[in-house]
Amino acid sequence: MRIRLAHSPDPDDAFMFYGLACGAVASGPYEFEHVLADIQTLNERALHGEYEVTAISICAYPQVCGRYALTSCGASMGDNYGPIVVSREPRTANDLVGRTIAVPGLLTTAYLTLQLRLGRDAFKPKVVMFDRIPEEVAAGRVDAGLLIHEGQLTYAQQGLHQVIDLGVWWQQQTGLPLPLGGNAIRRDLGLEHCHEIVTILRASIQYGLDHRDEAVRHALGFGRGLDLALADQFVGMYVNKWTLDYGDRGREAVRRLLQEGVAAGLVPRLEGIDFV
Repeated sequence: MRIRLAHSPDPDDAFMFYGLACGAVASGPYEFEHVLADIQTLNERALHGEYEVTAISICAYPQVCGRYALTSCGASMGDNYGPIVVSREPRTANDLVGRTIAVPGLLTTAYLTLQLRLGRDAFKPKVVMFDRIPEEVAAGRVDAGLLIHEGQLTYAQQGLHQVIDLGVWWQQQTGLPLPLGGNAIRRDLGLEHCHEIVTILRASIQYGLDHRDEAVRHALGFGRGLDLALADQFVGMYVNKWTLDYGDRGREAVRRLLQEGVAAGLVPRLEGIDFV
């Protein structure tokens, strides 16, 4: 059975699926085809159920829950860190009100969290491909930029200044990690196949953690502006205990984020969240 495994072209996803990509993890009766696309594109394609397994922003899950369940592994959680807002010159959060901010997509958890932080209509979003946001800010074409992926570690190389760390803000507000992204599996595969596939995905994540040096070197090829040390740091931020399993606290973080989104009128109401 062909399983299209769609994920972002960034180091943490590459690290997670290294075990499968290099053939070290047995794929059983499944042929995994890796499909790479930015997270906004994957969110949009998930609306149509395009891939059997896909990375997805947690805030987009309510819109696809009829087709997909969340896998219990594969989460990217920001534990007192997360997407950051940067600017060309030092600013405060209050300075962002009414400003144009480059964002990596309107379906991303980073964008949802920024709206929760500043207010739904407090700023003007401009959708920019995630890896181009730092240069948009540096060139002055936007007032600030919302950075995800490795841009969170490399922005200072372009002379940019941090304004807000949304993961820190979320932790202060809730005491919980910020659930940025996860993996979702299509329900029409059937529960037995879903469980088997999730077991294989978890084995791939565990293989990367157990063979960290070689997995990080593989992941480095998917980073922009990273050396080996920064790639290792970035992977450590987003591939960890939360990635093997959300656990009770991780599941609570997902529920809390979506509840806050619903209360702010930013996320559709969801009756329940299924984890496979």
